[in-house]
Amino acid sequence: MVDRGDLNPRPPECKRRTASGFFDLPQPEIDWDAFKNWLFKTHSRSYARDIFNVAQKYHKVLWDPREVQRLHSLSGPSRRFVMAGLSNLSKFLGVYKAWQEIIENSGLKWSSGNDDALIIARLTKVVEGDEIFEWIRQVKAAIPEFSVFMDFLAVTGLRYKEAITSWNLIVKLSEENHLGDYYKKDRSVLEHFRFKDLFIRRSKKVFISFVPPRIVEEISTSPPLTRNILSKRIQRRRIRERFGDVREFYASFMLKFLKQPEIDFLQGRVSSSVFMRNYFNPVWIRDLKERALKGEEEILKQIRQG
Repeated sequence: MVDRGDLNPRPPECKRRTASGFFDLPQPEIDWDAFKNWLFKTHSRSYARDIFNVAQKYHKVLWDPREVQRLHSLSGPSRRFVMAGLSNLSKFLGVYKAWQEIIENSGLKWSSGNDDALIIARLTKVVEGDEIFEWIRQVKAAIPEFSVFMDFLAVTGLRYKEAITSWNLIVKLSEENHLGDYYKKDRSVLEHFRFKDLFIRRSKKVFISFVPPRIVEEISTSPPLTRNILSKRIQRRRIRERFGDVREFYASFMLKFLKQPEIDFLQGRVSSSVFMRNYFNPVWIRDLKERALKGEEEILKQIRQG
């Protein structure tokens, strides 16, 4: 006799989801070690650790509607970061569509506010050139061993962490006699895009930087830097940290020599596909180099006037 249960097996139990997008099931066990390793494969280690920490702290939001109120009470930047952590966790767990429904149905916003308010805030945050030049001179005078790094930061407009990474790569490759794999001296360009794991990240990236040869030569004979060393030295001397302001000032100052899309390109505000399709042109790069280096020489002149 045939067992009819073999002919009509019971279908697997489906996950039930409420109208609000939340799973109407007990929270599953999460393999946090596996999640951390998964993050390390696609993000920088420091960013992965931060994402992991917020995901671990707020993971109940994915399963309990009452927990969403914790996100609504956060400031805009903090809320965005927590939402990024939960987005990663939901993808790892295979419940990303449910998370998207939670965002929509709970009124969560990725933005900090309306666009007009953001523009006004930017306009009222004035970063004066003389003020930034004076700050750089102050840091160089207080910590002279980091003078070259401050010059490097000022002429590239890199993020602080990117500048540290680039500095250490120059030192490393120089010691290995492979600096030419990164710095093309004939074009005065650091080709960050050749080291994608270091510089082409999911949300933050940088493709190239034009740097005068003499600065790269000074870096190549310098010791490597740890990420927090300069920050800690500045704090001990009670000097305000303004690395982000240096990057913003670079973008404003270089408008005298470059167009806005060119500055966006140099500071990594274009996608990888746009870079390869529209920007990686030797003729265009040569013209951009000449104007960029002219602007950088003016920055160095202003820094050294004090």
